[in-house]
Amino acid sequence: MKPAEIRELSAEDLSAKLKEARAELFNLRFQMATSQLDNTARVKQVKKDIARIQTEMRARELSA
Repeated sequence: MKPAEIRELSAEDLSAKLKEARAELFNLRFQMATSQLDNTARVKQVKKDIARIQTEMRARELSA
């Protein structure tokens, strides 16, 4: 997910995306532990998405 896309989302959408990304990261870690994960780069990508979402949420919190 690109930073420009994240900035366009509402606060509720950001919360939903964050929850969804964390659930995906949990599932990816579980797959990695059981040697079922094919695309290991996806873990890094999801972590970066989580960080981007949290950064945008914090920026909005500070500006309010």
